[in-house]
Amino acid sequence: MEMLSIAKELQGNAYPGRGIIIGKTPDGTKAVTAYFIMGRSENSRNRVFVTEGEGIRTQAYDPSKLTDPSLIIYAPVRVLGNITIVTNGDQTDTAYEGLEKGLTFEQSLRVREFEPDGPNYTPRISGVMQIENGEYHYAMSILKSNNGNPSASNRYTFTYENPVAGEAHFIHTYKCDGNPLPSFEGEPKLVDVLDDMEAYTELLWNSLNEENKVSLFVRYIDIATGKYETKIVNKNQ
Repeated sequence: MEMLSIAKELQGNAYPGRGIIIGKTPDGTKAVTAYFIMGRSENSRNRVFVTEGEGIRTQAYDPSKLTDPSLIIYAPVRVLGNITIVTNGDQTDTAYEGLEKGLTFEQSLRVREFEPDGPNYTPRISGVMQIENGEYHYAMSILKSNNGNPSASNRYTFTYENPVAGEAHFIHTYKCDGNPLPSFEGEPKLVDVLDDMEAYTELLWNSLNEENKVSLFVRYIDIATGKYETKIVNKNQ
């Protein structure tokens, strides 16, 4: 698979929706994840990321303008021991609870499907990263309607064992802007990643569409120690 420039991927797509990036730094020492949200409606744009425990939560920037919290207020990132879960909805909690009970990532998400927001039927995208004894692997999932048909649910899980330094994978909810919004197609895209978290955060944020971007979360986890650093960028300050 050809490695793509994450900057060009984002710059060339005005509305990928919500996106998850997971990979490993070029020097091989850090596990990397990023999650961003975008919005076209006032309700979707009225959000910020805030820290909650070892993870984050979305929160209304102006509570007086919040109209429907059902699909926009959730915890995108939660941590269970040496496992980091990143998703675009409240299936973060579903994955957390399933893994806590000893289910696999895929088994945990069996009880969920795409979002009930027809005619878009937004896919649920999820990622899980595990670091143990200096070893790192991750998986990504997408639950989507069958080409916009809500009577059928398609489920895909992609597992990356012993990921290669300097490589990351990128999955997002929408193929591009549209009405209705077309769902992401294919397997996660192979994209580049940087050793420098500050520089990578800046690259991602500056590459997202200025009008539609809302918030960005980036975390670098030391594979040897499990210690992590986090950056959060919110358009609403």
